[in-house]
Amino acid sequence: MSEQKTLKSGSRLEKILTEGHFAVTGELGPPKSADVEIIKKKAGYLKGVVDAVNITDNQTAIVRMSSMAAGLFALQAGLEPVVQITCRDRNRLAIQADVLGAQACGLRNILCLSGDHQRFGNHPGSKNVFDMDSIQLINMLKRMRDDKVFACGDEIRNTKKQPVVEPRPFIGAAANPFGDPFAFRVIRLAKKVKAGADFIQTQCIYDMERFKRWMTEVVNRGLHEQVYILAGITPLKSVRMAEYMRDKVAGLSVPDGLIERLEKAENPREEGEKIAVEQIQEIREIPGIAGVHIMAIEAEKSVAGLAEKAGLLPRPA
Repeated sequence: MSEQKTLKSGSRLEKILTEGHFAVTGELGPPKSADVEIIKKKAGYLKGVVDAVNITDNQTAIVRMSSMAAGLFALQAGLEPVVQITCRDRNRLAIQADVLGAQACGLRNILCLSGDHQRFGNHPGSKNVFDMDSIQLINMLKRMRDDKVFACGDEIRNTKKQPVVEPRPFIGAAANPFGDPFAFRVIRLAKKVKAGADFIQTQCIYDMERFKRWMTEVVNRGLHEQVYILAGITPLKSVRMAEYMRDKVAGLSVPDGLIERLEKAENPREEGEKIAVEQIQEIREIPGIAGVHIMAIEAEKSVAGLAEKAGLLPRPA
């Protein structure tokens, strides 16, 4: 992607990407309690290892500390957060209030998601909101930042005599290269780019051939020149995890060859990390990729070793 003349948010992640470095983001799942020490402990594993870290928003529809609060604690611990916002739990009033609060707290990166359906979580009887979808959410944040207006069209100012003080997020979105129909995957990405996404983090990748086909279409459409694409990496910990990913996670493709490698390995966890390192090295050679997004799923301690083996360290100062 060509270098931008001016920064939209001034976040570390944006600077890393606009300067042409191969970016590395991670993931930090907030606790299922009010225990701040868990965030500090996880942050300690990731500090200096990733350029920014995703703070999930009630991931898998299970109640956790809010992504805004956890993101602020991560920021205080020396990590730059990518705060996730889902459409499942809030209407546009609440979302815009959170975006203003994020700006005031120094949280510069926001990832826009639809959110896992509540029936999969620990409150299946709760009512969802889905006042808008992720594409509309992206566009609302872009209008708040660039046009300096709320979704209703009002200027972002307290009174007509006071100055406009708009939020300036670096806007992220997710992409799944593996869902069906495959032909629609790049079209949906293009819609998110048109809506205003600045960077994309993909679903975790195991089927490299299918991912390369997707990236070929992305490059052919020139989308890699309009948005930064970070490829998702989730190390496999066991044969059981690989089979679960293959059979139970919608829109995910896990080749049988990877499962066979884990079955034959003396230590499946080490073999899973070895596979992840190989994938990162292969991904770095794919045209149009600006970085990787490492989702260790409650195994933040393992990310440093993985990044080192993959040649991702040290990170740019």
